[in-house]
Amino acid sequence: MDRETVLKYFDSESVVDHYAKAAARLGLWESEEKIFTRVFAQTDSLLELGCGAGRIAFGLHELGYQNIMATDYSAEMIKRARHLSTLLECNMPLRVCDATDLEFEDNVFDGAIFGFNGLMQIPQAAQREQALSEIFRVIRPGGWFVFTSHDRDRSPHRSFWIQEEQRWQQAEQSSELDDFGDRTETTADGAHYMHVPSMQEMDAVLERVGFRVEATVMRSQLAHESSEVDDFSDDCRFWVVQTPEVSD
Repeated sequence: MDRETVLKYFDSESVVDHYAKAAARLGLWESEEKIFTRVFAQTDSLLELGCGAGRIAFGLHELGYQNIMATDYSAEMIKRARHLSTLLECNMPLRVCDATDLEFEDNVFDGAIFGFNGLMQIPQAAQREQALSEIFRVIRPGGWFVFTSHDRDRSPHRSFWIQEEQRWQQAEQSSELDDFGDRTETTADGAHYMHVPSMQEMDAVLERVGFRVEATVMRSQLAHESSEVDDFSDDCRFWVVQTPEVSD
């Protein structure tokens, strides 16, 4: 799967509308609020990647977080987020930004967020690892990074993944997939791509990049979300990881 195809989906008007409605009406999930307020101080400088139309950034702003740089790969998402920020009176920088090639200096943020499985919508394992390396680079020593993913081993479609693993072992997988765990769905807005990792896969890549895993937990174990949140998104796994502290 190429990134241009993924970008085309997120630039489509109806997908932007979907994210904008969530930003204006849904706000932060209860589980997100629990984790973000525990991990990040309101004075922290935070980088949000894959901000979409601003749902998380605006929600944090309402909680008193004033130092947020919200970014997304989709120019259409950022355009809509800027419009909503004016309507909601959320004054914050919103920038088109490629997570695999961040335009920030080293160690400039206290923490980072990649919500709503955004990291897993970067195709190709090497590119996802590159994004993690870039995030690691721009966070200060001892800083926190929170992101979400699906969990292949806890998937309600477990039988599919068993069959898919057999297809990969027999080299019969779809030609548009790059890595075991990739899923694509054809929609009216284009191809919707998602990588669904296992915990072992994520642990390994985080260790290679240099992050220390502090905690990982399923959303459903953190909070009983509203029906609106459940309609908007499936259950997912939160990852709370940290860059190493500076040694004396």
